[in-house]
Amino acid sequence: MELLFDSELSLLRKKRALKYGDPDAHFLMHRVADDLGERLATVERHFDHAAAAFCLTDDAVRTMLSGGKTKVVTRIETDPAFLDGDGRIADAETFPAEPASFDLIVSLLNLHEINDIPGMLAQIRRALKPDGLFLGAMAGAGTLQELREVLLAAETELSAGAAPRVSPFADVRDVGGLLQRAGFALPVADLETITVRYATMFDLMRDLRSMGATSVLTARSRKPATRALFMRAAQLYAERFSDPDGRIRASFNIVWMSGWAPHESQQKPLAPGSARMSLKEALESSRKEEK
Repeated sequence: MELLFDSELSLLRKKRALKYGDPDAHFLMHRVADDLGERLATVERHFDHAAAAFCLTDDAVRTMLSGGKTKVVTRIETDPAFLDGDGRIADAETFPAEPASFDLIVSLLNLHEINDIPGMLAQIRRALKPDGLFLGAMAGAGTLQELREVLLAAETELSAGAAPRVSPFADVRDVGGLLQRAGFALPVADLETITVRYATMFDLMRDLRSMGATSVLTARSRKPATRALFMRAAQLYAERFSDPDGRIRASFNIVWMSGWAPHESQQKPLAPGSARMSLKEALESSRKEEK
């Protein structure tokens, strides 16, 4: 499999961000963790043993515990630096658990940097007990689309070509298909757009560095970007994506996904040919009622 992301570089940058980054740049994780709490609140059941997989911070764990849906959460991270206490350490592409180990698995803002998303989802699916729930959030298509556009335009203008500088992100429809492929029952994927405003493009880039969220594409340019490139990109950003007050917009499209480990108690689709009324009969009946 051709690797899209450099996992070692990703880990290095996230550890650096943890050590030197601005804590205020964690606003995106805080927001997603709050959304996680709202989504869990709609599930009318308790989970005996949950896992927070590669979430980097303790936001997911605090949300899961404070909501009263579970009392035991196992943290899984790629490095001990991200753990405040006990937990499991694993490679970013590996979910370290025996089959049917957890009732609930949560992953926040991590899967978009996995080289083998189908493989990771399949591992998570196997680690769930029957009728166990997976809830995940990842950056989706359209995330940082403004930054992508202006960097591409500026580099094309200033040089003979342009290197990829913003990671590609999966479309919400593709994510739904991946959940089905991994064997989840009742898969659902939906999109939430979060728009953040900044004074300049450089403030946005500062936050991305503090998140450890700068590009780790294996196909990235190894040449340092020039000051002229960033100055031109910032100018284009202000021209194309600023509000009347002069502040610029940055889009973060969060794909939420959920799926259940199959269980005989779950609702199942009707078998082909088992419907009591054809589509034609249903439409004709509807027209008669309208008259």
